[in-house]
Amino acid sequence: MDRNQLADFLRSRRDALRPEDVGLISGSRRRTPGLRREEVAALSGISVDYYNRIEQRRGPIPSEQVLAALARGLHLTLEERDHLFQLAGRPVARRVARTDHVNAGLMRVFDRLQDTPAQVVNTLGETLLQTPPAVALLGDETSHSGPARSRVYRWFTDPDARRTAPPEDHPRHGRALVAGLAEAAAEGGPGSGAAALVEALHHRSAEFRSIWDEHPVTGPYCAPKRFIHPELGELDLYGQTLLDPDQSQSLMVFTAEPGSPSSEKLKLLSVIGAQRL
Repeated sequence: MDRNQLADFLRSRRDALRPEDVGLISGSRRRTPGLRREEVAALSGISVDYYNRIEQRRGPIPSEQVLAALARGLHLTLEERDHLFQLAGRPVARRVARTDHVNAGLMRVFDRLQDTPAQVVNTLGETLLQTPPAVALLGDETSHSGPARSRVYRWFTDPDARRTAPPEDHPRHGRALVAGLAEAAAEGGPGSGAAALVEALHHRSAEFRSIWDEHPVTGPYCAPKRFIHPELGELDLYGQTLLDPDQSQSLMVFTAEPGSPSSEKLKLLSVIGAQRL
């Protein structure tokens, strides 16, 4: 670990960012040329004290999870992320296996959607980022670990994963999830994470095995979906998707028909965020 170079690199990237670049408001009394340390810590989901110690060339060697969080918080490119890992003395993962890093351009779009249900998802169905309204609508999908990080895995192994969809829509949702996983497994090949997920689900779910044997194919990406919220009731939403082919990720944004009851509920959802009414 090169503490001096690591600290200098983080400071240079922090100074290069402006609050508006990451969805923050820039006040008139601001003296810092870029982001403040506490802002980087908040964007990365780590404590201010921990981040301060890194920039002050002291403290423990950051874990791979912390480095990945810093790379997202600072909107680093893949090349910059690789450099960050090298400075910290951590191995650089193979590019094809890098499914947890979000492209800087996609992050800039995401940061401007904080009043809208939106989330970044990879081909395994793992949710990497969520806006507060998305958490309010779907729950915190970033808190899971292991195979349960994948929404496909949770759908077929955890009954609670189906609570946001009306029961009559469950068969359609299940087929769509299996079709997406099949597409990812075909593209990734036998040694891919998608293939491992398929094998795990074959052992865990008879329902999954039955749908898999039907060879479902993905349908339209923007088909309307119904969601059930515990306080707001039913919402009819459209899922618009922005694809990032290089990272095999997508930014999903949920919208409603203007003037509809669901549109009014979305406005309320953006106000309450992740808080319960």
